[in-house]
Amino acid sequence: MNMSLDRRHLIMGTSLLAVPSAVSAQTQKRSRLQSRLLFRVSSPDSQLTVLVDLSGVTPSWSILSGQKVVLKPSGLGLWLAEGRLLGEGASILRVSRQSYSGSWTPQFGQSSRYDHAANEITLHLKDPAGIRFDVIVRVFNGAAAVRYRLVEVPKLRSLKLMGERTEFRFADTAVLYSSRDEGDIHVSGQRDLAPLEHPDLTISSDRGPFADLPITVDIGNGLYAFIAESDRLHYPRAMISPTRGGGLVTYLMRYPARATGWGGQDETPREAEFDIDVGQSTPWRALLVADSAKDLIERHHIVPTLASPNMLGDTRWVKPGHAFRIMKPYSTDASLKAVDFAALHKISYVLFDAHWYGDGTDASEPTVPIQALDLQKVIDYARSKDIGVLLYIDRVAVTRALDQMCRLYQKWGVAGVKLGFMWEGRQSDVDFIFKVVKAFGEHGMVVNLHDNLRPAGLERTLPNYLTLEGVKGNEQFPAARHHVNLAFTRPIAGPADYTICYAQEKNQTTNAHQLALAVTVYSPMTLLYWYDKPEKYEGKAWPELRWFDEVPTVWDETVAVAGELGEFVVIARRKGDRWFLGALTNEIERRIEIPLSFLGAGTWRATRYMDGKLTRPAWKTPVRIETESVTASTRLKLQLNAAGGQAIFLEQI
Repeated sequence: MNMSLDRRHLIMGTSLLAVPSAVSAQTQKRSRLQSRLLFRVSSPDSQLTVLVDLSGVTPSWSILSGQKVVLKPSGLGLWLAEGRLLGEGASILRVSRQSYSGSWTPQFGQSSRYDHAANEITLHLKDPAGIRFDVIVRVFNGAAAVRYRLVEVPKLRSLKLMGERTEFRFADTAVLYSSRDEGDIHVSGQRDLAPLEHPDLTISSDRGPFADLPITVDIGNGLYAFIAESDRLHYPRAMISPTRGGGLVTYLMRYPARATGWGGQDETPREAEFDIDVGQSTPWRALLVADSAKDLIERHHIVPTLASPNMLGDTRWVKPGHAFRIMKPYSTDASLKAVDFAALHKISYVLFDAHWYGDGTDASEPTVPIQALDLQKVIDYARSKDIGVLLYIDRVAVTRALDQMCRLYQKWGVAGVKLGFMWEGRQSDVDFIFKVVKAFGEHGMVVNLHDNLRPAGLERTLPNYLTLEGVKGNEQFPAARHHVNLAFTRPIAGPADYTICYAQEKNQTTNAHQLALAVTVYSPMTLLYWYDKPEKYEGKAWPELRWFDEVPTVWDETVAVAGELGEFVVIARRKGDRWFLGALTNEIERRIEIPLSFLGAGTWRATRYMDGKLTRPAWKTPVRIETESVTASTRLKLQLNAAGGQAIFLEQI
């Protein structure tokens, strides 16, 4: 059954207001007043409509997809440090509108062109205390976003805030798919939102029933939504919390996320208040909308599209690709062997993880390699094979000597860094991340940030920011269902460093399932063979590794072929004239038939990396390779073992 807004909102949402003659003059006057305080903006295809209502004590927004309710009236506003809501009692000064058309070209992404066609409305408001601010709503085909902009504060250049009240009120039937830190994806209602915590919260954590963004929502009326943020600059990171009356509200973090590791502190200063400057805009609160969960995957362009464009300058030097971790114990000879393995398998980077420097502990300075490692020799050898060397650094090290390390690593010829135990939450943490990523970019290095972080489009603003963690990674050997749900959640908002582990005895999935992860999880820098040394693959053919050799990390086109939350997912991605398809199932064996209509004309060779004979445990299941000819009219039958998958490489004949 389709849900609809209450009668008042439906009437005011139409362009023609019909008032029966029997209605009293007073009611007509009130209706006319209310209609003047309700503003409508629709997507370019007219399918999605946002209503902003100023007739109440505080502003609110609601969203319709056709006649179905996406978002019930939900409050808007910013909490001033003095304890009142900016927006309460505000008067409207004027309204302006703007339309966007066409598309833009990301340096790399899940598609080569991102549509930015949208309609936008800006409500210019004045607070009773004389503060002028804007509420800005932009509506794309399949997404809506809202943000605030501070315009003027009497006699001041900034405003002190303590929070934000941007609400998301869904129907009571809504089911949320959310997580916190590196926890499992938790399925809940709005009122019982309490994602599992991993690791245990420290004394320096925001405590409460909070979930990290993004969050995927099965609204319950045939619609699906996805909550994310974008363009988070000089502003705290957002989480989501349930409201007393049902629904969700934005919560701005007062502590750094996690704050553990050797550089963590027993007690980190709380930032209960923060300043925004006159002229500054808050991050976008984006809501992606689709008729199916799989179609949310094709909304991947929204978060980067809302982000600020490149601030780093010419970044044509930034190189996406696979990376291979050099395992301990570190030595020059073992490192050179790892470089040879990377060259053999078309891998772009090798990574020295923790303990490569000083006395081999995190507390030492990352400016002098351990005695067993001739790092310069390894860097020079790797560069001769067009392979970059990545170095791990702890957060505390870059707080001590960021500029010195940037200059030193640039002199060595380091290609990039992986920063561990990074803090992201408070405004100061967000500012520090921007400073660090930008500094390494200005010195010609790419960046991979680890631990509890979340994407907000910064990879567009600073294109050397290739990937980040903020996910229960594959190195934790999660269940197959986690991998399925992941495709509908975290990677839609941005890159996820997922550390693919192949043929590992702790894997709960088949080897074909692991191959398919290279498609279902997006990351311009993709770590492969996470727990492996080159010796593992010596003396055996391993023909299935051709899949990893050939699969790209950035794409020209992404198609969500099929899938259901918690059950299975099939994604196809194109790079140039080749397609790569990844299929995953949960712990249930599955037979599905999929269309190949995304293929162009002609005949294609499909090389299928399939689950072999059912074997327990799942990781021992062999990969069976079959080749067949297909066309765009082919309906391909997939047989997936329990916790299995299939990877398909398609080349035109």
